[in-house]
Amino acid sequence: MAVEVRIPTIFQKLVGDEKTVASEGANIIEVLDKLDSDYPGFKERLTNEDGEIHRFVNIYVNNEDIRYLDQLETALSDGDVITILPAVAGGSI
Repeated sequence: MAVEVRIPTIFQKLVGDEKTVASEGANIIEVLDKLDSDYPGFKERLTNEDGEIHRFVNIYVNNEDIRYLDQLETALSDGDVITILPAVAGGSI
């Protein structure tokens, strides 16, 4: 399946300073593997040593959080849009 992946600013250096990249895969893990093949080191920025998404990284498929779907096994369709968002934390002064 051909998909569009929206890349957050913090990871754009890894993909040639692009805001979006095209990728392929039947599910999220296949897309991440393809991105890592195309852009070495990409996947390790999003996953922990167990291969799970870091808790401070959110991934959406067409605005649906994959944590509430099938996580890395979330199935994709042609034309889906994947958005990667690092969590933002802050506090008051």
